[in-house]
Amino acid sequence: MSKPAGCKRWSVAEGHVAKRADGAEPDGANDVLWLLNASTHEAHVEIMVYFEHRAPAGPYRLTLLPERSRRVRWQDLEGPEPLPIGTDFASVIESDVPIVVQYTRVGAGGGGAMTTIAHSERCGM
Repeated sequence: MSKPAGCKRWSVAEGHVAKRADGAEPDGANDVLWLLNASTHEAHVEIMVYFEHRAPAGPYRLTLLPERSRRVRWQDLEGPEPLPIGTDFASVIESDVPIVVQYTRVGAGGGGAMTTIAHSERCGM
């Protein structure tokens, strides 16, 4: 039997919830995390968010079902507090089972997309 794909601890050194000129959430631009749980067990995930000029926020908790992927928009994280619009941040994502984390930024108005695999600690692969 092979090991499930992924690691238990990931970090993303860049994140941003964009805002429109009027300060509202953008219609099209957003940063998202894609999470993959290739194991046969639920993954209990915690996300801590770190800022340049204030204390961290979190943990944000979610459950990732076995053998499923999930798209997580930063602006959809609510508890313990909504992420501030227009603020840069970084994050650490931890899970009790190995998962894969991918970070994607989609530009507003068809401005393109950028995606990268998140950084993980060496996890014995």
